[in-house]
Order: sequence, then structure tokens, then C-alpha cells
Amino acid sequence: MTLQGRLFERALKLPPAVTRKVRITKDLRIPTPDGVELLADLYTPPEVPDAPTILIRTPYGRRGLVSRLTCVSFAERGYQVLVATCRGTDGSGGTFNPFLDDSKDGLSTLDWLENQPWHHGKVLTFGPSYLGHVQMALGPDAGDRITAMMPVISSASFRDLWYNGDSFELAATLAWTARMVTLERSSPLKADFLELKGDKRARESMSHLPLSGADSAATGKQVGFWQDWLGAGDDGDPYWGPEREHQARAGEITAPTHLFGGWQDVLLPGQLDDYAVMRTAGRNPYLTIGPWLHVSTEMFGAALREALTWFPAHVNGEPASLRDQPVRLFVQGAEEWRDYGEWPPPGGTAQNWHLQPGGGLASEPAASGAPTTFRYDPADPTPTVGGPLLDPRTGGRKDNAALEARPDVVIYSSDPVVEPLEAIGSVSATVKLRTSGPHADVFVRLSDVDRDGKSVNVCEGIQRLSPDKHPEDGDGVRTAEVTLWPTAYCFQRGHRLRVQISGGSFPRYARNTGTGEPLASAVELRTVDYEILPGSFVTLNTIGVE
Repeated sequence: MTLQGRLFERALKLPPAVTRKVRITKDLRIPTPDGVELLADLYTPPEVPDAPTILIRTPYGRRGLVSRLTCVSFAERGYQVLVATCRGTDGSGGTFNPFLDDSKDGLSTLDWLENQPWHHGKVLTFGPSYLGHVQMALGPDAGDRITAMMPVISSASFRDLWYNGDSFELAATLAWTARMVTLERSSPLKADFLELKGDKRARESMSHLPLSGADSAATGKQVGFWQDWLGAGDDGDPYWGPEREHQARAGEITAPTHLFGGWQDVLLPGQLDDYAVMRTAGRNPYLTIGPWLHVSTEMFGAALREALTWFPAHVNGEPASLRDQPVRLFVQGAEEWRDYGEWPPPGGTAQNWHLQPGGGLASEPAASGAPTTFRYDPADPTPTVGGPLLDPRTGGRKDNAALEARPDVVIYSSDPVVEPLEAIGSVSATVKLRTSGPHADVFVRLSDVDRDGKSVNVCEGIQRLSPDKHPEDGDGVRTAEVTLWPTAYCFQRGHRLRVQISGGSFPRYARNTGTGEPLASAVELRTVDYEILPGSFVTLNTIGVE
């Protein structure tokens, strides 16, 4: 173990190692039925007999700092680790096409692994983000060949995440595209560094129009899968077929599965949808959701520690060593962990908070009154402040004062709550509005305002309006149903709930140009005037409130 490794395990608070001797075998070749060879490295603790095997499949390289330290950390705690690269990445043959080949290549890797003389019969899977997606792609067909799985901050399907509320998730997709190009040209270490620091060139390229040129602006070349994504946003687009989308089959996964996520993770809704599909099929996955972003050292350390509890319980047939309740949630605001039998916890009550004329927010419906108005200008788009982002520096819970002071953001605030109010579960908004043009976005954010007046974001969502899906009624009124990020949050006594409404959140989401032009080619920018009307409300799943 190197000095870096010692610092890594100390920073992540890992349990003691059982050995410091790890043997690394590089460039193992894994055949696939179509003739492509995948490459893998094997980490073995030679002093640990019959060590089970952790399979990690990744498009991010086998030998980046995080990959190496993760593999060594598992090996030092009694596991063999096979880290295999996805096709078209880090020396593996073929072409990398996101999400397309992960099921069949995962099965090929599993077939090969099971026939190796060093394999002792127990296969576990682990990894965050794309490394979690490949587990969900493999799980349905692998059956009981996998002893246990642990997908972290991930999802079996990405279509509804990339086009959340029919709006395009710009910041995450362009940053990820730039990372994959960096991996082609440079080292995994540089790509890891840019993910933590933020890629300035990619960030600046998010303002580029048309978006069909944003990949070239960010990376210096056109990227095929970026172009595909820009054109595949319609419902039912064949790009998002069953080869790429695996959520519908998540209920077929028989391996014990622990889904591990974060409230500020950009992929959280997909992961909770995976959980719901598995529960509907009669499975009992474990679920942990902490206060984390997608990129978080604290989150990754917690996931590694949890894996080192989850895996032995199933390898050794000792489920009693696991926690009693399968669902563990970090309740923000209360800043404490709680265990439940399921998600969402039973006993919640749907409670509507109605937007009032003049900027109030109350549990009673609004009386008729004047609408609240603002103008959205895509040439000066409402900026993203905090929330579920890939960039760990700019995402998460932030002070919203500057955002709420903008003329293109309207806010509605409740009176201070008399007793703590807990919202645990889904959050949604119904917004009645008029717009000066048929093409517009409705961005809704729920915030917590403390006794000193500081407003911090809790959760958010967006809905893109189009004339066919959101027609006007006889009075020119449209209805936007907005799904916000799920949450577990406690509004403390004396705090106020606040709802923000605006015409977008850029660059998290691609700005609505107001013209209805295709996402890839739109360049004309048109302002839109909004009227937010009485009859609008936000719905929380409140606990302990009648």
C-alpha cells in the first residue's frame, strides 16, 4: 500500500485491512461473441484463500487514481477485484456508444470470469454512476450468478434523466461528454481531476448556440453520442430502446441489491424509479440516500464502508448482520439518519401549499387576485444556483439570495411554521399560468428560509411547455405539472417554506429559446412574459401532519 493509499483509506474511514499484499495482473483479455476483446486488470490478495470476486466494469479507465485505490482497498480487505473497461475505452476493442453494449458485454465478462482458475464462485458487483448502470444492465440476465450488487448514485435508465420534464439536462451531459473525450486523449487521472475541479472549457461551451456545435466548442471535435442525444428527446424515440434502457427489467434482478444515492444527485429520480420497479416485482432492495452530490468524497467513502458490510453478509449467508430496516434516509434540516421499512415511508399525507397573490404561501387555496408577472430572456437566462449538479463546487444546498433578487424569479413564502414540518417523499407542483408565447419552461424550486432570512434550496424540477402538450384553455390559461426532486427534509420551528418560479435554470438545463426550433439547431432567442395565476400549488408528502 502506497502513501496515497494509506491517506485514501484514512480519509474514507475504511475498516482495517486484513492484508497489505496485493498482486496485480494487467491486460487480461475478455472475448465477446462479436469478436471484440475487452481488457481487464485483476487485483488479488494472495494471502486470502477463496477470496470472492468483485466485478467492476467502467468506461473511465482501469488505472486512474480512484480506480486503483478502490481496487486495492477492496483487495486489502479480502476480495479479488476484476476491473474491466467498457468497449471502446482504455484499450478495449470496439466503439464506445453509451449504454448500448453494457448488458451483453457484462454477460460476456461474467462468462469469462466464471471459467478462470482463480475464481472461487462468488461474484459481487460495485460502482458509482456509469459503473452502477452497468450492474443494472447485467443483473436481469445474470440471475443468481451474482451474489450481491451495489449500484451507487446511478440508474438503470437515462432517457427520462437526460430529458427531465422534456427539458434537456445540458450541464451534466456536456461535462460528461467532455470527460469522455479527455479520457480518449489523455489519462484517467486528468479526467478525474477535471471532474473534481470542473472543466472550464466545457462550462463555457454550455452557452454555445446552436447546441449542435457545443461538443466541438468543449472538446475540439464533434462527438457522435452528443449529436444523438440532441436529436433523441421525443417520447418513444428508438434511440432509447431496450438495449440502452433497463429499468423495465429491474424487477427481474434476483441478486440482493443495495441502491445507494444522494438527495443532491442528478440521477436520484431514476434510482428511486429502479427501487419502485423492484418493489413492485416483489423484491426487497436495500436503499440508502444521504445528503450527497453525485461527485462527493464523503459519499464514496460511505459507499465503500457500506459495501464492506453488504458483501460479507451475502457471501457468508449472514443477513442478520445487516441493519434491521432496509431503507436508511438522511433527513436534511434535522441533519440525522433514520431507518424505515420502505420508500416512501408509510403514513405520509399529501399537503398542498397554495401560491397566494402578493407572494404568500399557505395551506388554504388562494382567493382570486392579480397574477404575479415576470419576463424570461434567454439571452440573459435565469442562472443555476446549487441543486443536483455534477460539479461538486457549484452544486448542493446554496444561499439563494442573489437568485431570488433577480426580476425573472418570483417567490412565495409561508408564515413561520409553528412546529417542525417534515416532507419525506415525492414533491410536485401544479402551476396555472399564461405565457406570451407557446414555447416556455417552468422551473420550480422549494427552499427553506431560516430565522435569519437565509433561503437554501431543498429540491427542484422543470417542465418544458409546448402547444401540443400544454394547450391554452378558453381564457388563455395553461397548466404545468412539474415533478420536483424527491426529498426528506425537516423545516424547523420558525422556518418558512418558499417556492421559487422562473423560466429556467441555466446551464443545468438548456435554455428554452422561445421559438420551438429543434434543440440541436435553435439559435434565435425570444423573450417570454409569464403570468402566474391563483390556483397554483406545491404538494408535499408530509409526515406527522393531518
